Amino acid sequence: MRKTLQLMAVICLLCSSAAEAVMTGYAQVTADGRAAVATVQPRATDAAMAVLAEGGNAVDAAVAAALALGVVDGHNSGIGGGCFALVHWADGTIEALDGRETAPMLASRDMYVVGGKLNRELSRTGALASGIPGSVAVYDYMLKKGGALKREAVYQPAITLAEQGFAIDQIYADRLARNRDLLARFAGTAKVLLDEKGQPWPAGHTLLQRDLAATYRQLAKKGADYFYQGELAERVGEWMQANAGLIRKSDFARYTMLKRAPVRSSYRGYEVLGFGPPSSGGVHVAQILNILQSFDLAELSELQRYHVTAEAMKLAFADRAFWLGDPAFASVPKNLISDEYAQKLWQKIALDKTNHEFEHGTPADADTNLFDKHTTHIAVADKAGNWVAITTTVNTDFGSKVIVPGTGMVLNNQMDDFSSQPGVPNVYGLVGSEANSIAPGKRPLSSMSPTLLLKDSKPVMTLGAAGGPTIITQVVQALINTIDLQLPLAQALSAPRIHHQWRPDALYLEKTAAPALREGLQGLGHTLKELGPYGSTQAIAKTKAGFVAVSEPRLEQRNRH
Repeated sequence: MRKTLQLMAVICLLCSSAAEAVMTGYAQVTADGRAAVATVQPRATDAAMAVLAEGGNAVDAAVAAALALGVVDGHNSGIGGGCFALVHWADGTIEALDGRETAPMLASRDMYVVGGKLNRELSRTGALASGIPGSVAVYDYMLKKGGALKREAVYQPAITLAEQGFAIDQIYADRLARNRDLLARFAGTAKVLLDEKGQPWPAGHTLLQRDLAATYRQLAKKGADYFYQGELAERVGEWMQANAGLIRKSDFARYTMLKRAPVRSSYRGYEVLGFGPPSSGGVHVAQILNILQSFDLAELSELQRYHVTAEAMKLAFADRAFWLGDPAFASVPKNLISDEYAQKLWQKIALDKTNHEFEHGTPADADTNLFDKHTTHIAVADKAGNWVAITTTVNTDFGSKVIVPGTGMVLNNQMDDFSSQPGVPNVYGLVGSEANSIAPGKRPLSSMSPTLLLKDSKPVMTLGAAGGPTIITQVVQALINTIDLQLPLAQALSAPRIHHQWRPDALYLEKTAAPALREGLQGLGHTLKELGPYGSTQAIAKTKAGFVAVSEPRLEQRNRH
């Protein structure tokens, strides 16, 4: 069944009240209304607001927030990881900045296969788990191109947090306790994150990170050269050689931030800008929305809407598993996001039952029309026209669990995002193919989905999420809820979520979903798995009354537990 939707003249984004800026601390709008910030941590939002108060713009504020998150939310992100940044500059130009980690030059396709068997632990913990970090290169570029303040001023809030310490919250304490045994394996890590007896710090403990503060001071003074050409790269290289790792100082020197063309698609009269490969996010947000455009979601019942959305997710994730990878190494078809391909896919969806036989499809010109060869999200916007969406990560809790002594920096375990053995699921249960196999200098596939929404060529929303593969489906549902259902932004983010990633063949549904919805989805043939509140979406929208900033409504609930 295909219903053609007419463009909506008025939607939630243009009629919401500015009073909707909820979760003060996580999401804030400046008193004069000139800028807005949304992050996953109040101290990071405060850092961004402090920079704005000094005359900084959205670019300065976004980098300040990212640096502060590396201090107070270090289990999720930091300068030892990577990021994707989607930036609408004040002059109207748009750039997609790729700071994804790269595999070291000594890496090889079967480096985690030992005795003919895959050893997953090697790609998740320790010296072999890390790629070359890319976030610092992106932040340095952003500040040089569009920042209004000196670099030292942008770094200072994070330096203060690291040097003077902060009281860790329950989430941070729980992550420490959960990973205590792994953290204890590395002397540099245990010195910072565990007490003298090797026990995790409790909630309320003032965590000091003086080595990280010193690293930040050097970066503030010398910029990215200190990281990629100087003492820090040398320290990491020496530690790696002493601990059977593959990263060398030369890998840092070789690292390059890449400028990508944003993935552009349209949805109900809006232009959706996403991040292209090696992110799968922009491609599959666009693909899912393209499929759903053939359904009048506002007119469907709640059950039908969730059902067809789940089916569209399955189709996209099947394609993700087969096609997606670093475009410098894999052939990723551009027509995955074409309207013609979406027309082929939506016809596989039935309103009255689920399809358990979905496999990857083959879009037109799949061999010639190609893309150019645990996580946190930051959303910032200002009236000058700077809109920033940064998704950044060290991957799983505390990344590789390694802090190289003297740096204070948690190194990522992003090598696990490669298909260490094609067809074998990674830590998130995602299956990959040869397109995402390990190769020297290659960037692993990611689900990070920084997104900008434009109307008449002007930005009206910036959003993104954290949560592994659920990032893609969180962004899709936030857009559906605001555009199709015309929900205010806070309600759009609060609505019960679903997630389907093709394999395993299970539909994840939040516990907050109504029993009738749950029963209805089971009746259509879905195999349900119940989840507590998950994910973390940050968004800013521009309304007639001003900016609306909303951070994940589930954050406070999780912090209470």
